[in-house]
Amino acid sequence: MTQPAETVEGAAGNRIGWRPDELRSARAEYGFTLEEAGERLREVAARAGLAMPTADVRTLQQHEAGDMYPEPHYRRAYCLLYRAAEPALGFRNPLPGEEIQFAPAPRTPPGSEHEVSVERALRQIAAGGGDADASGLRQRIMDAWTHQHAGGDPSEPSLVLVAGYAGSGKTEFARFLSRLTGWPLIDKDPLTGPLVERLLAALGGDPHDRNTALYREQVRPLEYQCLLEAMYANADSGISAVVTAPFLAELGDSAWIDQLRSRCGARGVHVSVVWIRCDLDSMHEYIAFRAAARDAWKLGHWDEYAAGIDPELRPAVPHLVVDNRHGAAISLADQARRALWSMHE
Repeated sequence: MTQPAETVEGAAGNRIGWRPDELRSARAEYGFTLEEAGERLREVAARAGLAMPTADVRTLQQHEAGDMYPEPHYRRAYCLLYRAAEPALGFRNPLPGEEIQFAPAPRTPPGSEHEVSVERALRQIAAGGGDADASGLRQRIMDAWTHQHAGGDPSEPSLVLVAGYAGSGKTEFARFLSRLTGWPLIDKDPLTGPLVERLLAALGGDPHDRNTALYREQVRPLEYQCLLEAMYANADSGISAVVTAPFLAELGDSAWIDQLRSRCGARGVHVSVVWIRCDLDSMHEYIAFRAAARDAWKLGHWDEYAAGIDPELRPAVPHLVVDNRHGAAISLADQARRALWSMHE
């Protein structure tokens, strides 16, 4: 187990648990030159659909020397390349009980590495509150993944709501579930974004506003009604789907989820709510990195925005929780995707 380390201070600022020597050691263990490591980083980033890192020799040298803390897309690519979580590569201290090495166990049967990786990632879906059934959802996801390769469909369609604050990693986790199961992804922002922007402009507001009373009272209800209708369209057809949005108000309203479950249950569709837990620092980093216009106010008024966030908030309805503090769950999902690549090579 990687041991906690002192805060590193230098040109890259203070980073608790950052140990640049671990990154150098990982490269040495794999026998890569800096040029080779850069080439491999670009390859795994492209394969995983990550933002493409430049990964030139100078940048890698700065990472390994502790002069520059790697940005999120670099850290994810490093973890994929060296098959380890962030703590094992010296980017931070581990969370309690966090798995940090992903190389196949010595007794892992040949050809089953992808199953182990998928199961490891799905174990992050844990009991949250109420009577939500974590093992049941994990099994439905595994069944859907198996049926993708063996043919046929699971007997009970599922609607999985993946919720959380902006920058929590909910969209990445929802994409992982969608790719794994083959269930369509319904993502609020690309689904409603263009209409929301035009409506806000027509009402005399800022197209990228997501924080004023104008958005909250006149636009947001319509935005979520569109999302709800898209969910119903799939449920009415008996089609499983993964839906991602903050759902902050909706999941605090038991009547809303009861209505959704009643409508879906009448059509034999099982509804699960998955809440993505994250820390404020990681949310800020993800929001800044994606640089979406709708986040401009959040970044420009971060202290004010953060004061309204409760990292320990949980839905008031039965739900499951994925702990993505410091990107831990997304790292596991990345590793599962990496293992699945090998099935097609």
